[in-house]
Amino acid sequence: MLRQLYIKNFALIDVLDMEFHDGFSVITGETGAGKSILLGAIGLLLGQRADAKTVKMGADRCVIEAHFDLSGHASAGSDETNSDLEELFRDNDIDYDAADTIVRRELSAQGKSRAFINDTPVSLALLKELGERLMDVHSQHQNLLLGKHDFQLGVVDIIAQVPMTHYQQSYATYQDTLKQLEALREEIEQNRRNADFLQFQYGELSEARLTDGEQEELEQRSDTMTHSEDIKGALYEAGEALSGDENGIVTQLKKATAALQGIKNVLPGADELAERLDSCYIELKDVAADVSDRLENIDFDPAELDAVNARLDTIYALQKKYHADSVAQLIAIQDDLRQKLANIENSDDALAELSRKAEAQRAECQRQADALTALRQKAAKTIDRQMKERLVPLGMPNVRFETRMEKVELGSMGQDRVAFLFSANKSTALQPVSQVASGGEIARVMLALKAMISRAVKLPTIIFDEIDTGVSGKIAEQLAQIMAEMGSGGRQVISITHLPQIAALGTTHYRVYKEDTAQGTTSHTVMLNEEERVREIAQMLSGSDVTEAAMANARQLLKINN
Repeated sequence: MLRQLYIKNFALIDVLDMEFHDGFSVITGETGAGKSILLGAIGLLLGQRADAKTVKMGADRCVIEAHFDLSGHASAGSDETNSDLEELFRDNDIDYDAADTIVRRELSAQGKSRAFINDTPVSLALLKELGERLMDVHSQHQNLLLGKHDFQLGVVDIIAQVPMTHYQQSYATYQDTLKQLEALREEIEQNRRNADFLQFQYGELSEARLTDGEQEELEQRSDTMTHSEDIKGALYEAGEALSGDENGIVTQLKKATAALQGIKNVLPGADELAERLDSCYIELKDVAADVSDRLENIDFDPAELDAVNARLDTIYALQKKYHADSVAQLIAIQDDLRQKLANIENSDDALAELSRKAEAQRAECQRQADALTALRQKAAKTIDRQMKERLVPLGMPNVRFETRMEKVELGSMGQDRVAFLFSANKSTALQPVSQVASGGEIARVMLALKAMISRAVKLPTIIFDEIDTGVSGKIAEQLAQIMAEMGSGGRQVISITHLPQIAALGTTHYRVYKEDTAQGTTSHTVMLNEEERVREIAQMLSGSDVTEAAMANARQLLKINN
């Protein structure tokens, strides 16, 4: 529920700070005084797109901030409770304060827009999502919704309390399966067209008899054989240095060890040095033997080198052809080709299984859609009865209203198409309400619908922008009674009106007015006391020249309605 609205530097408004209350409130003022500016500011809070031209001339930025009390909140068209809003806040990392939720919109003169919820920066989409749950603004252009079938279906669903979530989940699952089915058909068709080519590719890779790790081993063998002469020369030199007949390291070490052992009795520590040299002798003798063995085993075979390089050429050619970096990737491609060929062989079975799954899901959707239809048909009768009951007092004694349902192809909203048919006269046939109702009649139909909806679900805040267009007198009083009724029970209804009959029924009355100063024209809003209300309503009755008779008439209106 809206508790406070603060506006700074927006259009003609310097600073505005309004407090709002439960029940039925009215806003009056001369044409052009700034009532539409007020609604424009609220629209920005609800996520509408911003225009830098709305920033007051000479100001760097405008700020619009509203405080909402979310205690006991439930949004239009759902069974939503505080826990649902808490989840929205939690999912978006926003602090939740049911007693005082602050929504703020800032717009710079350069056109940069920022939005905040409880001082947390948010996207425009999130601001709009929250705004739709907090406030319903009914302006004259919203009457165009009466020509839209989805709006009419939405009204029926609200009255019927249709559990759409479960159906829409089932329908979404069904649609996903249909997409999988179509993708499988396309894949099978593509694979069948390419079956010969796939078989050729698989045969080519299978014939290669690839094994993981063989490329690295072959490349090493190729390098070794290619450099065999260099390897043999290096091994021969190493062997001579280690174990040559006279000057080999091994021979010299043996001599040195024997010399130290000969003086171990006369030189302390000589035996330790001899042992250390003996250890080196043993290790180097082993190395020399290893070098000798390797030298004997180095044997260059040109035929073997050709075979190794030929195998590598085969691997490299396959990698280039299949855009692979390793033999492991080639093996993975081979496995994928094997699976595709298997799928072609088993495609009819897979297609049939997925088709059975889709058909079962469609049957479940149909069962749920039939249940939705039954609920809607029952609600349609309720709507027709209640709409007539509400429209007759609004100056339509011969009104006929029918909620006509037509079965259509299964979709995300079920299988029903709804049309509101209307006739204000006995002699006129029922036709779609948007085509035959006058502007004033459409306004009354929309008010009756909103009143009916408000009894089905708790609308937190409803703002009516001149819904009284085309009505006067007793009809205006009935309009006011309906809005007052909607504002009962802790709810909040705000009406912008030009009619004194409606203004007199408000529990809180605000007046919007313009003031010309040296700095320019500014718009102001003030909450009226009892005497100020009398004068305002008298002015609405008689014009700018307020007479005593008008004052008396205004007092009488306020007395009767309060």
